[in-house]
Amino acid sequence: MHPTPADLVLTGGPVLTMDSARSRATTVAVTGDRITAVGHDEVRELIGPKTEVVDLAGRLLVPGFQDAHIHPVTAGLELAQFNLTDFRTAADTLAAVRAYADSHPDQEWITGGGWSMEAFDGGSPTRDRLDTVVPDRPVFLVNRDHHGAWVNTRALTLAGITRDTPDPADGRIERDDRGEPTGLLQEGAMDLVARHTPRSTPADRLAALLLAQRLLHSYGITAWQDAIVGVYGSMDDVSDAYLTAARDGSLTARVVGALWWDRERGAEQIPELVARRQELTGGRFRAGSVKIMQDGVAETGTAALLTPYLDACGCATANSGTSFVDPVELCRYVTELDALGFQTHFHALGDRAVREALDAVEAARTVNGRTDNRPHLAHLQIVHPDDIPRFRELGATANIQPLWAAHEPQMDELTIPFLGDERAALQYPFGALLRSGATVAAGSDWPVSSAEPLHGIHTAVNRIAPDGDGPAFLPGERIGLTAAIAAYTAGSAHVNHLDDTGSIRAGALADLVVLDRDVYAGPPEEIGTTRVLQTYVGGRRVHDTEA
Repeated sequence: MHPTPADLVLTGGPVLTMDSARSRATTVAVTGDRITAVGHDEVRELIGPKTEVVDLAGRLLVPGFQDAHIHPVTAGLELAQFNLTDFRTAADTLAAVRAYADSHPDQEWITGGGWSMEAFDGGSPTRDRLDTVVPDRPVFLVNRDHHGAWVNTRALTLAGITRDTPDPADGRIERDDRGEPTGLLQEGAMDLVARHTPRSTPADRLAALLLAQRLLHSYGITAWQDAIVGVYGSMDDVSDAYLTAARDGSLTARVVGALWWDRERGAEQIPELVARRQELTGGRFRAGSVKIMQDGVAETGTAALLTPYLDACGCATANSGTSFVDPVELCRYVTELDALGFQTHFHALGDRAVREALDAVEAARTVNGRTDNRPHLAHLQIVHPDDIPRFRELGATANIQPLWAAHEPQMDELTIPFLGDERAALQYPFGALLRSGATVAAGSDWPVSSAEPLHGIHTAVNRIAPDGDGPAFLPGERIGLTAAIAAYTAGSAHVNHLDDTGSIRAGALADLVVLDRDVYAGPPEEIGTTRVLQTYVGGRRVHDTEA
């Protein structure tokens, strides 16, 4: 009996399967949306007269990359707005703001983002400087990490923010020596102004999603977890874009939505999340995760630490950061969410936030037993050594953002001095987590940092960014190339409950990526120059550099 011909055969190059039963192959056959055979010359027997044959010509075939923590719709909206990510000095940033405002005289608000904290003394620009370039209209500019916003006097006035305005429970209005607002709003304080800015429309959000999806496919990304689905601060709810795209077939990626946990509320919101989970499921989109932001970021002093931050002189301060959700209540909420079948997706940067999140997972395990909800902790900037083995013990996935594990001004000037040498040495412990037996997934947090998995893989392996030069950042925490690729494939597939993706094996979905070279054949320092040539989702080509 002759075998049924395949629809697609990729052959003639190395295949990294990420399948422990067969780690390497040279030929893959696809029928419909599934992989039907993986092997060598014997698979070529499945080539028929109508089979599309792709000659890899020595180039590497890998499973589709997956991003376990990303904000594509927000990123797509920002691509259509005023973007400051290319400016690295205060003068250039202010000149760009002036030029944009002058070229958009009819725009009621000047909104955008991506400015770099290191461009300004102490990472803190002021409203006075913004007033010099846009005095007559309100300005709202989110910084690169999206945990702070820079506004001018006009925006503060419209929002009614004065020296007497109290800080919100989950944020901080930066003030000068006289108690006057400086124009920098941290965390939840951003919303005091953001609520007055123009909102995006459903059409805007759908266009942003499709724009972002094209870009992500060009990076080899076939699936992701959107880390905020719901209304959060200046971010609009993006769920309508996903539902529309899933229903009309324009959503070609596989997407998990993490429903936003409103940190100003408690358990009373859980029934609403249950209802939203049911509502937001269809096609290639489902909302089965809940995102809990437990702390802020280190460079603004809002990441939750076990011991206080230092000041510029190296002395201990009274500030240990912010736990946005009471740790005792967190255990109760996570236990209830776990019992209802939700995955919990934690934002946890500081060592105290990491411990609080792990404590909550442990509480849920104690009450509910070992469920298959696959909790994961994202960011993990500082992890106390005592908590490293708990990831494996509790079955909590370490969701890393590799691009952050490198020397750059925000790290060297605004973070390390305020952590101190001993605590700074605990940052981004990728190697320690892997050695402990933890499951590791990877994401980008785009638009906070680049969504390109190959750049993240490069940084995880080298602890130097693709465009950086020595020294390596805590080189003892480097991980191997296969482990880094696994984090972006099998690891993130595990987090996303996409168990028939993440590896190249018979019966799996044909989510595949063709790279322009075999990254194992060159030096590690060149990983970041690798390009994606083709991307397939379910056997369908969704990106082709030659198309």
